[in-house]
Amino acid sequence: MKKISLITFCLITFVLPVNAATLSDALKKTYQNNLELKAERKNLEVQKEVLNISKSDFFPTLTLSGTKSFEDINKLTNQNGTDASITNTNPMTTSVKLEQTLLDGKGRDSTYEKSKLGLNLSEAKLIKKEQEVFLKAIEAYTGLILAYEKLSINEENVNLLQRQFEIDNARLSRAQITATDLAQSQSSLAGAQAGYIGAQNSIITSKLAYENIIGPINSNEKLKKIYNADVSIPSSLVEAKKTSEQKSPELIIADIEYGQSELDVKIARSDLSPTAKLSLERTYVDDLSATYDEREKDVLQATVSWPFQFGGKNRSNVNKNLQVKGMKKLLLENAYRNNTQSVTAAWSTLESSKSFLRAVQSQVKAAEIANEGISFEYESGLNRSTFDVLQSRSNLINAKINLAEAERNYLLAQYRLIKSVGLLNSEYLKLR
Repeated sequence: MKKISLITFCLITFVLPVNAATLSDALKKTYQNNLELKAERKNLEVQKEVLNISKSDFFPTLTLSGTKSFEDINKLTNQNGTDASITNTNPMTTSVKLEQTLLDGKGRDSTYEKSKLGLNLSEAKLIKKEQEVFLKAIEAYTGLILAYEKLSINEENVNLLQRQFEIDNARLSRAQITATDLAQSQSSLAGAQAGYIGAQNSIITSKLAYENIIGPINSNEKLKKIYNADVSIPSSLVEAKKTSEQKSPELIIADIEYGQSELDVKIARSDLSPTAKLSLERTYVDDLSATYDEREKDVLQATVSWPFQFGGKNRSNVNKNLQVKGMKKLLLENAYRNNTQSVTAAWSTLESSKSFLRAVQSQVKAAEIANEGISFEYESGLNRSTFDVLQSRSNLINAKINLAEAERNYLLAQYRLIKSVGLLNSEYLKLR
């Protein structure tokens, strides 16, 4: 048991506050190293380039081209059937063409506006991904701390029950207790040792979850336990709902997607509108023919076109986008309903977890008093059985574990409320 105690002592120093890594440190590491967040930030850069592409449609295009051909005439005859003189030419043509779209049924404008909304959409999706990843990081951080707390509680329980078993063994030899009492002590000790082994395995699992979300952790790195969120949380349900209506990424995404669907209708309708283009082309030809050597000409051309499709493809495309617009409108309304439900549930969970934490704190105090009293009465021979001592000890251990879990759940409830209102992001957490 001394060996177990030494190992556990080394392990539980992991959660001591001295020079300990804070939750904020873990979130900063997550922000910098998490692969999901890196991928989402790359997607934001992609959307910026999409916006540049749509912007380029407003500018004229300049096209440079050149061709070189080689002719080898094998036979050439006149109308009367006699052979004509053959003169091979090898023309080379170069041209410069400047073209500008003047009218396109506002298709370019709608495409550009959709690209701007697409950039806003990518930003909202990045915030949504940050919220999901940061909550996972908080769960992993607190989960690892909880695992070490449970290990410490189970180790303390093993030591006490080991001492209890040794005392009962000595009392049995003096006929102060029965063999049944000793068997009860031995059974409780075995159960405590099994719980200790389970707590060790839980640490391995929790550490893997921590490293998967947050990043590698050194064996000598310590984590600091906190009970309250590092940032302010809404003080009332009304404030939480009001904040979520402005900040919730789910609402922002639904609203942007509805806006994009409106622009898709405009883009589809632009395909039914006439288009107008103006171009200026200069062409230079060298070794034009057997008669002419060089030719240089300028062509100014205005083109107006109006597409008509007898199959109704363009009209069907407009109708399709109108249906998509209606669908996005319904999804936006549903997002508002879900948001209200989510915020209300998060607030309710926070209030209940706060009340539960207070109840468990009282439970631990009562269990400690009861255990001390029953243990004293047992050792003093005041009509207390081994079963009474073991039962009170079990109640105390369970209460301590419940307290550790309740403290974690209360902290998670605070951050889940922050997430539900849309504030669990790198800006609000000051991670940038």
